[in-house]
Amino acid sequence: MAKKVLIVDDSALVRKQLTQMIETLGFEIETARNGQEAVAKATNQQYDVITMDINMPIMDGIEAVRQIMQSQPTAILMVSSLTTADASITMDALDLGAVDFIAKPGTMNVGENENREEILAKVKSLSRISPRRLKRKLAQPSLRERHRATSERRERAVVHPCSSKDIEKVILIGSSTGGPGLIEQICSAFPADFKHTVCIVQHMPEQFTAAFAQRLDRAASLSVQETKQNMELLPGHIYVAKGGVHLNFAKKVSGKIVLREDSKKGDNFFQPSVNEMMKSALEIFKGKDLVGVILTGIGDDGADAMVALKKAGAYTLGESEESATVYGMPKEAYDRGGVLEQLAFPAILRKIVALR
Repeated sequence: MAKKVLIVDDSALVRKQLTQMIETLGFEIETARNGQEAVAKATNQQYDVITMDINMPIMDGIEAVRQIMQSQPTAILMVSSLTTADASITMDALDLGAVDFIAKPGTMNVGENENREEILAKVKSLSRISPRRLKRKLAQPSLRERHRATSERRERAVVHPCSSKDIEKVILIGSSTGGPGLIEQICSAFPADFKHTVCIVQHMPEQFTAAFAQRLDRAASLSVQETKQNMELLPGHIYVAKGGVHLNFAKKVSGKIVLREDSKKGDNFFQPSVNEMMKSALEIFKGKDLVGVILTGIGDDGADAMVALKKAGAYTLGESEESATVYGMPKEAYDRGGVLEQLAFPAILRKIVALR
């Protein structure tokens, strides 16, 4: 039986563009012009994937996501323009249960193979997610709920004078589709006295990573920053790789360790790339001082680097199929021998937070 996709957008052109693309997968396509139509259709039948625009008349995409996930949990792919305002709204949609997002056709050249390939890969991957898995994900407290529950007793980290020379361990985390919510849980779980450095590559466009880092910083006890060229790496800090460039590390003659931005995409489909971050870390740090973590995501980014990390003596963790929204990146890392321990996400979270 063919997979069913509901395309929700008030633009007839975007509906046509997405329909023509997704039809090539052999999927059945239906459309809706606004959130109200989408809710009516999605509550009467189970779609495998819904692509959801944000700004629409009558009912916007955020309210539609809220109602659909409450009544008929479905794998929802947000269709967002690449603006700072939409980046923040898209984060809200992910918090409500949407799984991932794509750039709105028109904000990028739809004719480009890369954009087309990304859209098709995400729709295909999301179509494999079972409603049962989505319900389990929804049962977890949202970032807002976690933040509200801990805001009164949360202690902001006390920043003591330190430098990159004081770094004892660096935790390198890579994730993609389904990852933002997990990254939020990780960042909000670190205690104020956590002394290690955390570097994160979450596949996102440049306009999204700044909003994502700000969102994480509001919920975390540790300082969370989007990476910048020549920023010094410090213990007890969390760094989110800037979209559109690779995150690399460099050591100055003084011994100070700083972050470098590499704008050359190379052979990587994603930029920033998990592979690039992890391999660069190995050039600066000893393997025993590194922890590699691969979470949910499409493709194999990070798999080869996890193998290299493990061979160098690093502690490597991969998310298991049991909890992964998309068991792609962690599967490849495990199959290639790069994972020392494969665990469900709650166990990975406990392991990371307990590192001393």
